[in-house]
Amino acid sequence: MHRIMDMITGANLAEFIYASVAIMLAPGPSVMFTIARAVAWGRGTAILTVLGNSMGMLILSLVIAVGLGPLLQRSELLLIFVQVLGGLYLIYLGIDALKHRRLHAADMVAINELKPAKPQVVKQGFMVGVLNPKALVFFSAIFPQFVDASVGSITIQMIWFGVIFAALAFLLDGMWAVVVGGSRDWFANSQSRLVALRTMGGVVMLLLGVLVIVPLVGAQFS
Repeated sequence: MHRIMDMITGANLAEFIYASVAIMLAPGPSVMFTIARAVAWGRGTAILTVLGNSMGMLILSLVIAVGLGPLLQRSELLLIFVQVLGGLYLIYLGIDALKHRRLHAADMVAINELKPAKPQVVKQGFMVGVLNPKALVFFSAIFPQFVDASVGSITIQMIWFGVIFAALAFLLDGMWAVVVGGSRDWFANSQSRLVALRTMGGVVMLLLGVLVIVPLVGAQFS
């Protein structure tokens, strides 16, 4: 365990946590899904949704780590390519969030289906997390930004990043569930507030994407 923690620390753990927190606090697809549940059905349903979603993302991240990690270990060129792809994907997510912010906000206040049972809520959250194609690309492109091949197995580093990311996702997305679930009328009665949240998320995604790409490009021309 000590060796693993040394490996993670050498693989830019602090930077990974900072980036993960920024991404999670910025209202992206996962956060907006949680907020929609909180607005429609309250705090308890939203927290169960977060639990299922975090479990799904953990499974997905482990699959990616085992499948992609060995390839990145063998090819520095592939690692750089995936890192650049990650930055571009963040920029794409930011632009998409800004472009469709009003449509997303309208969808969030239009849930009319009956409230599902608790096990069903967790299952739905899990399926959203594990089958999310955006999360698949996101994990594949973002996790490699923080690995360090010189300190050990990239696969093990990515597995631990997945565990840490899932734990942070549960805590931070759960915070959105508690806050929005406790003031659901305030959010539901003003679509402009939901638009503002989506706009903030888009701007943060754009900035993170630029911060990922610029150092990589600069290193290639230095």
